[in-house]
Amino acid sequence: MKPNKTGDSGGRSVITARNIDLTFQTADGPVHALKDVNLTINQGDFVSFIGPSGCGKTTFLRTIAALETPTGGNLTVNGMSPDEARKARAYGYVFQAPGLYPWRTISGNISLPLEIMGFSKADRQQRIERVLELVDLAGFGGKYPWQLSGGMQQRASIARALAFDADILLMDEPFGALDEIVRDRLNEALLELWKKTQKTIGFVTHSIPEAVYLSTKIVVMSPRPGRITKIINSPLPAERPLEIRDTPDFIALAHEVREGLREGHGDD
Repeated sequence: MKPNKTGDSGGRSVITARNIDLTFQTADGPVHALKDVNLTINQGDFVSFIGPSGCGKTTFLRTIAALETPTGGNLTVNGMSPDEARKARAYGYVFQAPGLYPWRTISGNISLPLEIMGFSKADRQQRIERVLELVDLAGFGGKYPWQLSGGMQQRASIARALAFDADILLMDEPFGALDEIVRDRLNEALLELWKKTQKTIGFVTHSIPEAVYLSTKIVVMSPRPGRITKIINSPLPAERPLEIRDTPDFIALAHEVREGLREGHGDD
């Protein structure tokens, strides 16, 4: 299915960006991070953002999460402003590093946002058990972060973001620091998680194979100022064993993404 200019593919829109600009004021002068970004993300989409370092992928994700404020344009999340969506707990956010407190157990780390939100002890425990099962960490709740591998820590971070059951999951290159074998395993696990939960996912990555393997929609961004140069709707089936990466369809899609990245550089 060929996307239109904003990448609409049908279904209820949960994130809508129109003509988003963002300029940071620094001691060395203004830095134009995002320019005229237009995008629609629909309910249940798995959208990957890919582009060179400094192209604004993470910055755009942070505007959705109300961690940065656009200086122009309009952005809505579930029909609200990003700040209203944050207060309504519309999304969970997974950072590049797990960010787990070493003095808290895995269950304690997952519990923290629930404690802040005022969930009862019984409700917290039920949610912790459910999300640990979802990320295949059942039985590890009593462990401390330093007792887990890097991949397990990142799964715990994902569990924490899922604990309050937001409809949207924003993920900022969560597997970038992991070795390829672990990354492959977590890519498989994330697809399974997405299938089980039906959440809308925004995912930042530098990896073309990762973007192609995971996504229903791939957003290609240009070097700064960050612009969307191409939106590619994936033709791959929902069931994606790792072996799909050797198929002609996968290779052709990866080539299309690579060409999109080259074209973006050519616009400089």
